[in-house]
Amino acid sequence: MPPPPRKRPVDWGALALLSLLWGGTFIFAKLALTQIAPLTLALARVALAAAILLLVLRIRKIALPRGGAWPALAGMGLINNALPFGLIFLGQSLMPASLAASLAAILNATTPLFTVLVAHALTKDEKLTGQKLAGAAIGFAGVAAMLAPRLAAGGADAEAPQLLAGMACCLTAACVYAFAGVYGRRFARMGVQPLQVAFGQSATAALWLIPVVALLERPWTAPTPGATAILATLALAGVSTALAYLLYFRLLARVGATNLMLVTFLIPVSAIALGVGLFGERLGAEHLIGMAGVALGLALIDGRAAALFSARRRAA
Repeated sequence: MPPPPRKRPVDWGALALLSLLWGGTFIFAKLALTQIAPLTLALARVALAAAILLLVLRIRKIALPRGGAWPALAGMGLINNALPFGLIFLGQSLMPASLAASLAAILNATTPLFTVLVAHALTKDEKLTGQKLAGAAIGFAGVAAMLAPRLAAGGADAEAPQLLAGMACCLTAACVYAFAGVYGRRFARMGVQPLQVAFGQSATAALWLIPVVALLERPWTAPTPGATAILATLALAGVSTALAYLLYFRLLARVGATNLMLVTFLIPVSAIALGVGLFGERLGAEHLIGMAGVALGLALIDGRAAALFSARRRAA
């Protein structure tokens, strides 16, 4: 058996950069959503990212996905791009501006909690263990801690209905991502290269979103967005999508999927740091408690911290 991939200092830097790129998603969306409707923003993100990734494929002389792969890519485009991007942006648009980016990032970090449950139900080789189940339970308890104050307030809190709806959208997106993680395992067996998957899912996501956006948001009737919203959209597509995919797949080859899961811990930290530093966002005590619960749950699912602790106890 080959030894596990080892991370060099440059890999740690790349992991931190990737977390910053993906954490920036919520910041760029916050800026763009002031003038662009949520589903329109999701469409712009995937369409522009597809154009950039197509250029990368041409430069690297990588062929387009073969014809038989496109139905699977269309499924991936729906559940890994179109649905979750639209739901996250809709969720952010419903949340108070004072915490939208930070809270959306925390809720997005619940994806691995859903993934262990989905993988247990749909795969034969990723069954739940007691430790994973405990991690999922603690993580979802953290989510409950974030929801509880608003649910208890009910009609007494005028912001509660919209905030809860926004949080529900982000949690639904995380659940959809979990199904995408399991679904996406088929592409390696099909011989579809990672960059081909990235391009194919972005392109087909745009095709899924075009009729929905035309029917529901009619962007051609809206005022022309200002420079800030346009630049934020370009950064969302170019930096937080296309560039992030390129870095992700490079890291995946270098450090492996298990090490890459560390990004899940770092994305909320990056988003919160940016939200607080740039926009003065402030999370409540319930959000910090909830984030701690989600982080502890992820640590248990990841398993390395517990294994290291057990090894040190045995050595002592």
